[in-house]
Amino acid sequence: MAFGKGHHLHLIDGSAYIFRAYHALPPLTRKSDGLPVGAVAGFCNMIARYVEGNGSSADAPTHVAVVFDFSSKTFRDEIYPLYKANRPPPPEDLRPQFALTREATRAFNLACLETEGLEADDIIATLARQAREAGGRVTIISSDKDLMQLVGDGVEMLDPMKNLRIGRDEVFAKFGVGPERVVDVQSLAGDSVDNVPGAPGIGLKTAAMLIQEYGDLDTLLERAGEIKQPKRRQTLIDNAEQIRISRQLVTLKDDADLDMPLDSLEQRDAEPEVLLEFLNRMEFRTLTKRMADKFKVEPPAAPALPAASASAAAPIAQPQADVPFDAAGYVAIRDAATLSQWIAQAREQGYVAVDTETTALDEMVADLVGVSLALAPGKAAYLPLAHVSGENDLFGGTTRAGGQMDVNEALALLKPLLADPSVSKIFQNAKYDIKIFARLGLTVTAIEDTMLMSSALYAGLHSHGMDVLSEQHLGHTPIPIKSLLGSGKSQITFDRVPVDEAVKYAAEDADITLRLWQKFRPELHQKRVTTVYETLERPLVQVLADMEREGVLVERDVLSRMSNAFAQKMAGLEAEIHQLAGRSFNVGSPKQLGEVLFDELGLPGGQKGKTGAWATGAEVLEDLASEGHDLPARVLDWRQLSKLKSTYTDALQDHINRDTGRVHTSYSLVGAVTGRLSSTDPNLQNIPVRSEEGRRIRAAFVAPPGKSLISLDYSQIELRILAHMADIPALKQAFRDGHDIHAMTASEMFGVPIEGMDPMIRRQAKAINFGVIYGISGFGLARNLRIPRAEAQGFIDRYFERFPGIRSYMDRTVAEAKEKGYVETLFGRKINTPEINAKGPGAGFAKRAAINAPIQGSAADIIRRAMIRMPEAIRNLPAKMLLQVHDELLFEVEKGAEDEVIRIVKSVMEGAAAPAVHLDVPLIVDAGIGLNWAEAH
Repeated sequence: MAFGKGHHLHLIDGSAYIFRAYHALPPLTRKSDGLPVGAVAGFCNMIARYVEGNGSSADAPTHVAVVFDFSSKTFRDEIYPLYKANRPPPPEDLRPQFALTREATRAFNLACLETEGLEADDIIATLARQAREAGGRVTIISSDKDLMQLVGDGVEMLDPMKNLRIGRDEVFAKFGVGPERVVDVQSLAGDSVDNVPGAPGIGLKTAAMLIQEYGDLDTLLERAGEIKQPKRRQTLIDNAEQIRISRQLVTLKDDADLDMPLDSLEQRDAEPEVLLEFLNRMEFRTLTKRMADKFKVEPPAAPALPAASASAAAPIAQPQADVPFDAAGYVAIRDAATLSQWIAQAREQGYVAVDTETTALDEMVADLVGVSLALAPGKAAYLPLAHVSGENDLFGGTTRAGGQMDVNEALALLKPLLADPSVSKIFQNAKYDIKIFARLGLTVTAIEDTMLMSSALYAGLHSHGMDVLSEQHLGHTPIPIKSLLGSGKSQITFDRVPVDEAVKYAAEDADITLRLWQKFRPELHQKRVTTVYETLERPLVQVLADMEREGVLVERDVLSRMSNAFAQKMAGLEAEIHQLAGRSFNVGSPKQLGEVLFDELGLPGGQKGKTGAWATGAEVLEDLASEGHDLPARVLDWRQLSKLKSTYTDALQDHINRDTGRVHTSYSLVGAVTGRLSSTDPNLQNIPVRSEEGRRIRAAFVAPPGKSLISLDYSQIELRILAHMADIPALKQAFRDGHDIHAMTASEMFGVPIEGMDPMIRRQAKAINFGVIYGISGFGLARNLRIPRAEAQGFIDRYFERFPGIRSYMDRTVAEAKEKGYVETLFGRKINTPEINAKGPGAGFAKRAAINAPIQGSAADIIRRAMIRMPEAIRNLPAKMLLQVHDELLFEVEKGAEDEVIRIVKSVMEGAAAPAVHLDVPLIVDAGIGLNWAEAH
């Protein structure tokens, strides 16, 4: 029967279901292979409740579809390349679950819809319009505010979590306007989550007031000059084009070309055999039985599990039933006698879990508020030191809360314990706490770190924050910090939390940390990663803490001058661009740029997106520039300068510590599954070096008077590791002989002599050498070299013919990953590969990641080994290690000692793999000296 009057279409926002399930429930892994399935479990339970709740309802749907986002890239990226640029990538343990939620939808016999280039909201908008035009009704099952523009005229929303119907009144309460003007309000207010720019400084309330006053957005912009408030008037005038771009971004596309007739969405009951097979395969025991009971059939037999020794997967979270968590059992330490008793027991048993509470996340400025200790599961305490009451003193300052020890007295008692090498101090993210103690003059020895234990055990399976680990491995959800501090403008710092509430939260942290340590310690041995933890993880904590506290001197004036110079150069480029265009226009507007390039100048190769706007992304401009067109080349230069200015020369000034004059970045030991360190606040590892302007930024990183900076950098370390691991005789010999590896590769592939080689041929070989490490495709190489795809694929095929050992290594590594569920570095670091058996678009990425991980991970392990040995190697030299950036180490050295420091540091770095691993190729380190980082690198 054709869809029409009397029919009721339910459109379920499947992507929202997934993220709600992921964030609302503790992580869960499939016991048989360690595959993360927590979000899938939550998704299935939500769909099951939906089906059961609508089966006999008087308002039951006749047609149903579950709608998903296809990918992160849509037509909106063509309109505004920075759309959703602020959104972080999905968590590692969520990515393999996306495909499973689609499979779950089909297992419930519901239509599963997604379309490349469209967001789920666009599909919902199009189907809603089609259903109304056909005479039917529509219910959108979602709480997403972006969908509220569709409400009205037979379309309503249902918030599934609150069971709340959303009609015109609810939309007005949210936006201050009816559904037909929601887009106008959103265009003005913007959206920080999706990076929709809107009008700076105008929020929802002001936007609604303006639209109510002027009727609609176009009228408002036409009459913006009439607005009485000068700042608001100028904002609308200056940002009119940006506001119109925002309207394109927030307007849902309701005329998409969908190959899914409404009739195909007719509600169908699930087929018991199909649904139960899927639920059983996911190992959802409770839901499988529930559905089997509903179908009045016997649940299928649970799949057999492999022996424990055959799997590297993480276990399903199991609560520690012997000692339940009980916040009422935690105590406050308020006097020296009680603290001394806890310290004595820690010394007697030889271990204690420790955690600090502070006023900020930045260890260089945070003040210590209290210290928590745990001696056994359930036996934990909090030592409050700097809590303040809600009352102000006579001078308007804060009043110290009662019942707290004197800070100096408490630290004097703690100091010997923290420094005692015979007592293990157990932390979660020890680097933070030991930096806090170091600023107070306390040294910590004999550390244990549950975050690093988790990384050694479960890299690639889940993240390693304490809340995740507690839920994953202890079956316990910790007290959320927001429940104490609040959020937004009303957020407080921890010193303002009442002590009684602080005790429950802080002592629980120490309790959790102790329990995780007791669980992880034997697992390190069982899974044979003790050496990784003991030699590559734990010893690096103090090294990084010292580097971060030292920081690197940065000249604010240099950055400021660079920002001004970039601004002037951008202005010059804008003038040049306007001259080439024959008129003025907003260079930052993709829409206006597209009109100039393709409508007015008639340049070739233009492509319009689904909105009718010309695509003007970097790839389009690069293609045009390579064909000799000046205007797109200048726009690329302008965009690069704009990014350098906003991201680096402007932003870095905010990170200069006012007390030290230095930038103190923070390194994460668990930021990448391969073991590579990542840098944040600020990220110094992404400062560009390929462009002259990018290199100039490093010139602001300077040596103090009387000192120099020296940079030491591994030469082509990943290619050397590939030659060793894949056992490629020609590559190994070339490295031993010190040959130009890229010229040698070109000679091998193309049969040309090294002497007098065409630089273009060498460049092609270099692109292939590095591309192979990352599993580059013919398409990717073609774009890098700007050559036809067939020619690029021919290069790759010829490469594997000349070096067959590389293909053998790749095949062997993928097979190992599929068999074991993980790959290993040369030093025994295990990197789990839960997605390696995935089907569909993610399969290729999983294979490339598995191939690259042992290479990149081994390089990361080597520089870790070098860094761990470095403090002892340079202990008697006037030198300090400041930064690690991928394969480079940066040192600050007294003038006159540079050559001696370089000699010793090179020796440590080049010998870092030994004695654990003997490489078939030498490691070579290049060194440079300068008064700033740019000169030294």
